[in-house]
Amino acid sequence: MVLARPASESDLSVFSTSGSLYVRDSLPKYKMQENSIPKEAAYQIIHDELLLDFKPKLNLASFVTTSMEPECDKLIMESINKNYVDMDEYPVTTELHNRCVNIIAHLFNAPLGDSEDAIGVGTVGSSEAIMLAGLAFKRKWQNKRKAEGKPYDRPNIVTGANVQVCWEKFARYFEVELKEVKVREGYYVMDPVKAVEMVDENTICVAAILGSTYNGEFEDVKLLNDLLLEKNKQTGWETPIHVDAASGGFIAPFIYPELEWDFRLPMVKSINVSGHKYGLVYAGIGWVIWRSKDDLPEDLVFHIKYLGADQSTFTLNFSKGSSQIIAQYYQLVRLGQEGYRHIMENCHENAMVLKAGLEKTGRFNILSKDDGVPVVAFSLKEKKGGHDEFEVSEMLRRFGWIVPAYPMPLDAQHVIVLRVVIRAEFSRTLAERLVHDISIVLHELDKLPPKVSAKGKEGAPITAAHEENGDIDGAVHKRKSTDLETQREITKYWKNYVIAQKTIKRQKVMAS
Repeated sequence: MVLARPASESDLSVFSTSGSLYVRDSLPKYKMQENSIPKEAAYQIIHDELLLDFKPKLNLASFVTTSMEPECDKLIMESINKNYVDMDEYPVTTELHNRCVNIIAHLFNAPLGDSEDAIGVGTVGSSEAIMLAGLAFKRKWQNKRKAEGKPYDRPNIVTGANVQVCWEKFARYFEVELKEVKVREGYYVMDPVKAVEMVDENTICVAAILGSTYNGEFEDVKLLNDLLLEKNKQTGWETPIHVDAASGGFIAPFIYPELEWDFRLPMVKSINVSGHKYGLVYAGIGWVIWRSKDDLPEDLVFHIKYLGADQSTFTLNFSKGSSQIIAQYYQLVRLGQEGYRHIMENCHENAMVLKAGLEKTGRFNILSKDDGVPVVAFSLKEKKGGHDEFEVSEMLRRFGWIVPAYPMPLDAQHVIVLRVVIRAEFSRTLAERLVHDISIVLHELDKLPPKVSAKGKEGAPITAAHEENGDIDGAVHKRKSTDLETQREITKYWKNYVIAQKTIKRQKVMAS
């Protein structure tokens, strides 16, 4: 316990942090201060600064779970001081981890007996899981090439250009060439035909995504499997598939059970999934499952004895908390298949509500699919006055919403989209409210003056409307307003808008 000396004798009688001396000084940003401060003051000052963060539930950019039941929160706090790596000291926690691996493996149709242990490991997220799966593919390919007396210094991996950045990290960190299948407008996922065409004898695996980060779409793993089987038969290669099911792994088994994407396909050798996404656990848990023991080279597994027993480990880090593992087991036990199915169906239905509301405005193209991860990706049909999706995203922040805007991958980067991730805690009421607020933003953008998008010969602003009409030279001579005048016009609009909003609020107060 730290016993802090008060800044003054009078401070002893001050029970309010706001009335103490500690709020007069800034918290340290670069160097630790000399003196301690009371725990109440430290908590309150940090707590108050954190109020400036946005509300996690309204962060529609993130796939990560932001709400769990109080009973699970209690379990998390009870186990927050346990280091998972101390398996001999915490054998029950280790057992719960192994149960999670077995349950998830069966969920993915791993070829296991009823009481046979699965091959897998918990990670801090899908990024670590993908690194481990990639290392297993690379090492197995290298071992095979060495045994055949062939070069093993130029491994590559085939993915779509729509992959999450962790695949690029894997390729760069572990010296594997990343061969990306480019997307195109209207087709924003990896084309299995083109992917298999890029496969060569140095390809350690083809990575397919069950739930693209960009629009939630499932890639066709079944077609990829069939094409690879044929190519392997013709060439004598054994190119496998890894499925990045970070987002879709806890969705497909419950609402698309007939979809073949998992270990039912013979070329699928490993699958990763994020427990902290649709596995419904707070951030910090992922899983990677291998088809069989043969798919995880033994020379990648370490055996340690200095923690009290002979323990095997295959992770990139060492120490990590037990809380998220226990929380994952809680959700699997608490919800069962019935609970997960209901939640995923609700997410899908709320995504359809949001989609219908956006379509009703008549202002958006929908770029996501009805089947897939419950994500709604959409873009403006027309950028009136040059106002685009980035402005829509920025203006929605006034209402508390975080809705990201971003360009599509290479060869379709001219397409800008807004994306809303529908999580378990996102209700139909919130979906309807979001449509309402988007409509208000569109109305406000329509009232704004056209954006200045270029400069004419004499410095006069050229609007998007002039560019569309091809009347650039005419615009230069006809429009005599300067940049300053344009800025004044925009400022005048916002001033009038703020006054109008205050008047409306005043009228509502008087009416009540």
